[in-house]
Amino acid sequence: MENKSTKKLNKVQKAAKVLKEKGPFEVVKKTVSSLNRPYVYMNWFKKNRASKQELEAQRNSHFDYEPKVSILVPTYRTPIPMLKEMVASVTSQTYGNWELCIADGSVGARIDENGNAVEEDKSTLKVKSPLQDVLSELSAADPRIVYKVLSKNGGISYNTNQALEMATGDFIALLDHDDILEPNALYEIVEALQDPDARIVYTDEDKATYNLKKFMDPNFKPEFSIDLFRSHNYITHLFVCKTEIMRKVGGFNSTFDGAQDFEIMYRCIEEALCENLVPGTRIPTNEIRYGEERVRRIIRHVPKVLYHWRLVKGSTAENPESKMYAYEAGRLAIQEHLNRAGTPAKVEITSLWGMYHAKYEVVGLPLVSIIIPNKDHVNDLDNCIRSIIEKSSYKNLEFIIAENNSTDDATFKYYEKIKDEFKNVKIVKWEKEFNYSAINNFAAGFAGGEYLLFLNNDTELITDTGIAEMLAICERKDVGIVGAKLIYPDETVQHAGIVLGFRDYAQHVFCGIGREDYGFMVRARINVNYNAVTGACLMVSKADFEKVSGFSEDLPVAGNDVDFCLKIRELGLLVVFNAFSEWYHFESKSRGYEDTPEKKARFEKEIDLFRKKWGEKIDKGDEFYNPNFSLKKAPYEVG
Repeated sequence: MENKSTKKLNKVQKAAKVLKEKGPFEVVKKTVSSLNRPYVYMNWFKKNRASKQELEAQRNSHFDYEPKVSILVPTYRTPIPMLKEMVASVTSQTYGNWELCIADGSVGARIDENGNAVEEDKSTLKVKSPLQDVLSELSAADPRIVYKVLSKNGGISYNTNQALEMATGDFIALLDHDDILEPNALYEIVEALQDPDARIVYTDEDKATYNLKKFMDPNFKPEFSIDLFRSHNYITHLFVCKTEIMRKVGGFNSTFDGAQDFEIMYRCIEEALCENLVPGTRIPTNEIRYGEERVRRIIRHVPKVLYHWRLVKGSTAENPESKMYAYEAGRLAIQEHLNRAGTPAKVEITSLWGMYHAKYEVVGLPLVSIIIPNKDHVNDLDNCIRSIIEKSSYKNLEFIIAENNSTDDATFKYYEKIKDEFKNVKIVKWEKEFNYSAINNFAAGFAGGEYLLFLNNDTELITDTGIAEMLAICERKDVGIVGAKLIYPDETVQHAGIVLGFRDYAQHVFCGIGREDYGFMVRARINVNYNAVTGACLMVSKADFEKVSGFSEDLPVAGNDVDFCLKIRELGLLVVFNAFSEWYHFESKSRGYEDTPEKKARFEKEIDLFRKKWGEKIDKGDEFYNPNFSLKKAPYEVG
């Protein structure tokens, strides 16, 4: 048997072999995948779930505001053991002001010897529900459990609306008939509701085996992220909404059965945000700005795993293929949401189950000024320009090349040639010392476009719709900046968003994974909100660029792109990572790496300045990153 030292040595030897044969990025991928093994999460969950002492303290405590929470559960042929486990998870809650509203549509089903409902028997359609006696016993044992036996199974939306009719609480919580709540779920929800502005609350969740012995596949969520939500239903469970809002929007719509929760979430979120925080005022649906601070006060996220989605045969949790119709309903839910907002877009189902691509349409034909700083390296620059001219489906473009102290005569000959060949190419000369921020600001002054695309000279457009994708999102009223997915020549990811807090600064996420790899919860393959994206490929309106005075010139090399994004975020605007705009990036070919003592010292000086400017925001935590993830490990790894 191997001892610990031998095992450790073998791991090192294996890593060295992978490093030698396949390179450093394969080592990263192997390391990250090993950290995602189920036992890693199980160990984390055991350490982080509420202890017996904490649960007892919660039972003995009180809030200033103690609203009643009505939990809606539509049941249909629910196995009796599962029904009892679901109910027990509610009755064991440390917060007591709740009611459990069960609408049962199981009339006509039969129960086998194990207590499981089986196929409907037409000869018994007039017979009572097989769950009725159990529900009666449960209600008698705890009057907070109320139920209604329906005369028919009207479908998930109809049945849930029947449960909603019974609700007398201030807030509605949605619970599936075979799932489980952590005992502190409602306590944590009500704690979030102590903020009087809160209208909607959601929590983190995971999946559980049929026998509830193992927990896995955690969904650690960000604060409310509209672009992530338009990509898939990341909120799912546990979702809690003010009852008045859910009734006002008309309850559940059977047109969207299979994605009925997703669809009603959109309408509830819209209504909650239309209410505004100023009494007596409303905001039109098409004027909601999802990047504003008020959104996070109205829609609250509790970053704790409080809901267990049970892996049951035939459920979407166990087998995503089992409900393909649900994905079409989800697509329609997003489309209707965008239609209500007056946002021109077409929603498509991607090749990844349950993931969507909201393809926004460019409004008008605005000029996009592509700003590219350059020092020599004309082959890279030429490749960059030609890739755009030859591939881009969007053609109303101009190129502003910011010449930055080139020394090769061939560079200047190239400039004359490219200007003659393409009349939409301008060359402007920066003759001062290198300062990336100042160079870009200088070049932006020559831009005639409504939108600016800042681009490194060592990039190459891959996706023909890449610029159109970025522009259409950038035109949205709630968006300030759009970034793209950047790929190394070896088909691994260089950039797919930036998270604040790593090294007290910021870090790219998913760097080194394969181009087609999913990343955590598929976020490397869908549109997502972050606080920052790389300046190597970044689009912003010229108006917003000027509002924040462009890039900060006291950050000449490091941190200026993240700093710029944070300044735009302060306007209440979103930063969007667009996974469908793909570019190759031959990183740092022109400038080189921070690999000398002088460059390292300069880098640290600039990062120190960045921290002085944004330290408070970093300390508060990146709202688009879950606090359960460690900032000392690889991105999207639990602490």
